Amino acid sequence: MNQTPAAAKRGIPSKTDFKEWYPFIVEAAELVDKRYPIKGMDVWRPYGWKTMRLIDDLTHSEMERTDHDEVNFPLLIPEDLLDKENRLVSLLKAAREQGVDPSELRMEDEEGGFAKEVYWIRHAGETKLDKPMFLRPTSETAMYTMFPLWIRSHADLPLKTYQIVNTFRYETKQTRSFIRVREIHFFEAHTAHIDEADATRQIEEDLEIVQNLMNKLKLPVLVTKRPVWDTFPGAWYTIAIDVIMPDGRTLQVASCHHYRDQWAKAFDVTYESESGEQEFVHQTTYGMSERLLGAIVATHGDDQGLIMPPSVAPIQVVVIPIMAKKASEDIISEAEKIVSKLKESGVRARIDARDIRPGQKYYDWEIKGVPLRIELGPRDLANDSFMCARRTGGKESHLLSNLVSIVNKELDSIGEEMSKRSNDHFTSSTKLLPNFTLDGDNLVFDESIESNLVYEMAFEGNDAEAEMIEKSTGLVFLGNSTSKYSKPETCVMSGKSTHNRVYLAKTY
Repeated sequence: MNQTPAAAKRGIPSKTDFKEWYPFIVEAAELVDKRYPIKGMDVWRPYGWKTMRLIDDLTHSEMERTDHDEVNFPLLIPEDLLDKENRLVSLLKAAREQGVDPSELRMEDEEGGFAKEVYWIRHAGETKLDKPMFLRPTSETAMYTMFPLWIRSHADLPLKTYQIVNTFRYETKQTRSFIRVREIHFFEAHTAHIDEADATRQIEEDLEIVQNLMNKLKLPVLVTKRPVWDTFPGAWYTIAIDVIMPDGRTLQVASCHHYRDQWAKAFDVTYESESGEQEFVHQTTYGMSERLLGAIVATHGDDQGLIMPPSVAPIQVVVIPIMAKKASEDIISEAEKIVSKLKESGVRARIDARDIRPGQKYYDWEIKGVPLRIELGPRDLANDSFMCARRTGGKESHLLSNLVSIVNKELDSIGEEMSKRSNDHFTSSTKLLPNFTLDGDNLVFDESIESNLVYEMAFEGNDAEAEMIEKSTGLVFLGNSTSKYSKPETCVMSGKSTHNRVYLAKTY
């Protein structure tokens, strides 16, 4: 990382114009550079990469806590494995549509899965490959080819693996840094279990991990079990985790899939049970991506730039000496001592001793979202004190003798303020679905449906009724929230009593 940031650009768009504000901030804060000559493949700049690595560190810590083992699979996957996945996905999709058990259908050579999204490699130098390969879009096919070699008996289970790698998907929609890209910084956990119940417990653990991570990132989320038509065809069910963006749209930042034994049957992943029988394992996956950083930028930033959660801020504290002719050397020396003391205590701190106006320094670090700024001038030096300015607002003087405890207290306070702001946004962005009357196949609402809100409702209806709601609102049916109503509510369509809370929203 460069020791000093480049001068930040002026003229930051208002966050109310999110389409303009977001790409400006991403580049002005030097997270990525979008000028690489392949669309959707941004270059990570040091500040952005450090932030992403700190997010990864939180993930690694949770994986270690829950006894997952890290692996690293090859980037290339042979074509025949994709064919195998496509047949499985096609089979499961057809079974779902027909309402029958997958075992009642035979596999068809229908294109499915990621077939239309992968990047192909057909030559090595000037030699045409006998077996084309592709860059991984995700790693089920690669991993599940190896699982039968690693799993022999019930003693080998559960198998809990994960990796943080780059994946590649030919995204045809408009690309946007972190949100929609073609080269994805990707976390994926893949597990195998003795039965459905143990796999279900893994999903519960995954959701606990999600909540721990989101708490540290100060991101309130919607956790929903996706409807059947929006479940990954290879999954028994999918649970998605969404952040509400400033424009009211939702961004899926993570997902968990319960596969039952469907993939195990396709890839012959079995184990010997205690009774000596060969049984198929039950599997799960849990995935996240750099969308987490996109959600941090969007949720916490303001008209001055980023606001980094202290847990993942590359620089938690910047120390700015306010120079004076007679005391410059003393001020610099004390500022360096402050940085050294903070680093020794585990705080990520940096001095900014550039020979430019303090106001420019403030601006530069504000746009990068450094949580805490310490100012040290002649008066502070004379009083054995320092000035502390929070990125979330507020400025106070403190004694140098209390430096470390004050800084940690201030960082905690900033985190609490960020949580409050993001929760306030979350609450203000959700609303009950207005009452309506039925006009044929259309719903006529008492109030207009706003595209910048997430709507919730009690729902115990069927797929046709859900489709009717989607069509009439122009919103996406996110599915049943894992946070159900504490007391029975009346379904908006059927009139039945239900505890099911369902969300509708525009999505990215």
